[in-house]
Amino acid sequence: MGILVKHAAELVTVSGFEKKSGRDMQDLGIITDGAVVMEGDKIVDVGTTAAILSRHNERDHEVINATGKAVLPGFIDPHTHFVFGGYRAEEFGMRLEGKSYMDIMAAGGGIASTTEATREESFDMLYHKGVTRLDQCLRYGVTTVEGKSGYGLDHDTELKQLRVMKKLSSDHPVDVVPTFMGAHAVPKEYKGKADAYLDMLIEDVLPTVRSEMLARFVDIFCEEGVFSVEQSRRYLTAAKAMGFKLKMHADEVISLGGAELAAELGALSADHLLAASELGIARMTKEGVIGVLLPTTAFCLDKPYANARRMIDHGMAVALATDFNPGSSFTQSIPLVMALAALKMGMTPEEIVTASTLNAAAAVDRADMVGSIDVGKKADLVILRYPSYRYLVYNTGQYTVEHVIKNNQLLF
Repeated sequence: MGILVKHAAELVTVSGFEKKSGRDMQDLGIITDGAVVMEGDKIVDVGTTAAILSRHNERDHEVINATGKAVLPGFIDPHTHFVFGGYRAEEFGMRLEGKSYMDIMAAGGGIASTTEATREESFDMLYHKGVTRLDQCLRYGVTTVEGKSGYGLDHDTELKQLRVMKKLSSDHPVDVVPTFMGAHAVPKEYKGKADAYLDMLIEDVLPTVRSEMLARFVDIFCEEGVFSVEQSRRYLTAAKAMGFKLKMHADEVISLGGAELAAELGALSADHLLAASELGIARMTKEGVIGVLLPTTAFCLDKPYANARRMIDHGMAVALATDFNPGSSFTQSIPLVMALAALKMGMTPEEIVTASTLNAAAAVDRADMVGSIDVGKKADLVILRYPSYRYLVYNTGQYTVEHVIKNNQLLF
């Protein structure tokens, strides 16, 4: 039996099948007293309640009365590292004492610490932790999540992370979009030999990722003290030649030229961008690269925020994500992401909704499948306990999601 949601105070469709850029991010396609019909795992009709009830018999559906509530597309979190072992609570205290994220990495903490813990954990342990974290995604209204590897930094553990994500996507209601990020840092075994490490990934790991269809995207941490622009260009060019789509951790700490490289290579997205240059923003905008911004990372590291207002005013398509990971952003809180985007990055509530739905879907190359309430898309919706999308930011940092519908099933 399908589901019919009726009398939504606001049916926030964010209608579209591709990313929205610049001013277009304000267009939410709101239908007052809206209704939506879902059958199978797809949306089959959208409109006013009067129009929908004239075309569909309520007795043929499970009916949800959304009077006084806003209905939106399921949220998408397009940048996380949710499959990992161990935790790094002590590093938060170290940062409070004045040590920087890069200082901690250089001393053997940070990514290296999580790598050691992830290598030690079994497939089953990582899987069960992943289930718990995906359950939390649903609580926040997230129905699709991107997950990056990068806490193995060797052949076997990197593949283990990706295989865990593949099984989670098969078993759990939340759709998992895996990204291969073996180039997250230089492991201790290759200290001082970053180029040799990249060669190993290109020759030994990427072919398996491709043959087992474990990921469609390849990412790299292009940053001072990690991988240079030239190293990133060589690695991503090789990945692109194998048929992968490209992503980048770019210009998080200093303005290194990562945004410019993302534009040069035609990356799907460049993420972080706290220190992106005017030139980098202009080139990304021209080439249609999506800027995935991670305000909770800036918050947890106590760093300046990415200038979302400048990017959107340039005409860029911006998406928002949690960067959930055990070090620099140990949170899955979509409400916190939204609040910081409004209060610290100058985004409007309308832009925040678009950045968390359609543009976030585009950042994982799924704007044709999810991210809006359109006929033919997956039946992924959230119903707020309030009458307007504006409460997502106004009810600061709080749970506003009352129900989650995923693949035409009421899950939460």
